[in-house]
Order: sequence, then C-alpha cells, then structure tokens
Amino acid sequence: MGAPVNREIHLASRPHGWPTEENFRLVETEVPKPGPGQLLVRNRYMSVDPYMRGRMDDVKSYAPPFRLDAPLDGGAVGEVVASEADGFAPGDVVLHGLGWREYALVEARSARIVDPDLAPVTTYLHVLGMTGLTAYAGLLDVAGMRPGETVFVSAAAGAVGSLVGQIAKLRGAARVIGSAGSPAKVARLAALGFDAAFDYHDGPVRESLKAAAPDGIDVYFDNVGGDHLEAALSAMRTHGRVAVCGMIAQYNDTAPPAAPRNLSLVIGKRLTLRGFLVGDHEALRGEFVREMSGWLREGQVSYDETVVDGIENAPAAFLGLLRGENLGKMLVRL
Repeated sequence: MGAPVNREIHLASRPHGWPTEENFRLVETEVPKPGPGQLLVRNRYMSVDPYMRGRMDDVKSYAPPFRLDAPLDGGAVGEVVASEADGFAPGDVVLHGLGWREYALVEARSARIVDPDLAPVTTYLHVLGMTGLTAYAGLLDVAGMRPGETVFVSAAAGAVGSLVGQIAKLRGAARVIGSAGSPAKVARLAALGFDAAFDYHDGPVRESLKAAAPDGIDVYFDNVGGDHLEAALSAMRTHGRVAVCGMIAQYNDTAPPAAPRNLSLVIGKRLTLRGFLVGDHEALRGEFVREMSGWLREGQVSYDETVVDGIENAPAAFLGLLRGENLGKMLVRL
C-alpha cells in the first residue's frame, strides 16, 4: 500500500458576485508529518460559514483574505493521529481552525481537546462553539436584551438565528419573531418556540414584520441586512437596539448596496446599531458554555444540522449555504 493521500480544497480564483464550483479546486498532497509543537489531525467534520464569502475577495477586512492556490481554512474537529506536543496524544479529539482538508498539520497551541462523551463532536462546531457564542454574546451583551422585550431575528432557521430565538425565550423575552426562506423553515421555528415566524418570500418584509409585531420590536438580531434591516428600523420602539452579526443578502452583490432608506429613524427613535465580532467576546465563553450545556442537558435548546459527505463536496455545501439550503448548521463530514 502506498502512503495515505491528503485531499484539500484550494481557492482557484476569486469570485465576482456569486461564487461557482469553478472558483474551487480539489488538490491531492502528501500527508504531512508533525514537527515540534505540532499535531497531525485527521479531520472528521468541518464547518462552512457565511463569513467565508468575504475572505474570498482580496479586500481589507477583519479577517485576512484566503490565498489563491492554497487551501481554505475554517473550523474543524478531528482525531489526533500523531503528536509532537505535550498534552496531546493519538486518539484525542480536537477543535481547530484548519478545515477544508482531510489531514491538518495543527500547531498545538491552536487546538483544543473536546470531550466526545460530553456532547456529539459536531456540536463543538456550532451550538457549543463559535456559532453558539455568537448568538449568546450578540443577543445578551451587544443588544442587551432584557426580560419582557420583543425580539426579531432574521435568517432565524440558520445556525446562529435559531439559537438567538431560543436563548431569547429562555432569558425572558415576551415575544420572539423570526424570518426564514421556506414554509418548512417557518414551521421549524414554530417548533423551536418562536412566537411568530414568516417566509420573507411571501411579501414585503416590512408588512410581514408589522403583522407579527404590531406593537413594535425592541431588539433586532441582524443576519441579513437589506430589506430586513430597513423593516426592523421601521418597527423599532424608542431606544431599540440592533446587533449586526451579518448581512448575507449583500455578500455577493457586485455593486455597493443601498443603505436602508429610512436610516434617519435612528435619530428620532434614539436607536443603537452595533456591529460585532465573536472574537471580541471571549470573556463570556465560560459563562456561555456553562449555561448552554445546562440548557442542552435539560432539553431546553434544540439544534439542527445539515451534513454533506465528502471533502470533494465542500464547495457545493458552501454554495448551498449561501443559497439558504441548510437547516441549522451546515457541516461537511470528511
């Protein structure tokens, strides 16, 4: 038998507008060997996330752009097969940031051992990981949601949005409203405990939101931007807050997006719009893990996963994510 082969997904070209399969390339390489302080990890699951679209463009942003003709990266969980670092042994399951490849050469300082007996390993890529902390910090710290308030969440059937709605209810929100992109997703939001949900294809978002929240909203968790943000500004009560997590509606636009036409409402309503990055909220991680693991243990939080098999299908999984084909977290099983 020959030496095992490592398969990686490289960025072959930078997209203009919507990415296509042609922007990616499947490349075979040799399986690397770890040096001092390094681990060789056989990845089992990897995450695809909306923020990755921005890193495909060669522009200045909060994260460096992906390099051409090199593997992409992102959250992954896998098994250590060789270790040259203290504290790690073959068989350990670790969380790290070098997805989009079957075998990863990981600096031990960038890896964290996770317990597969405590929770399914995939949950460390979403509900117990970055996705969950994003929802928790954005709703409770950035937007400062208080008991008795009304919360609106866009892309509410996605990995982040579905958790935002559930956390809001657990923390005492009076009413939680979600928007999603299909009747099946709207039905899922009802099952998750949302008080109201609508399909944004059914009509203008502003009208759907007004029907769902006739008395207005206090908090908007924004994953979409565009018409959803505009609708939320119209529905906001005085001193309302917007946590701006993402604006997936315009990630693939080739022309600059128009700002919400009613942005002047920020003045009279004394609104707060605050963008945030999950990395700024690491201080909350301990509190978040304790509270979220308790909710999971007690069956108070549910989550969904959409799993695509095979490294060769990672680009298709990412494109499907951008088109909204996922329910909950989009993962690739390697």
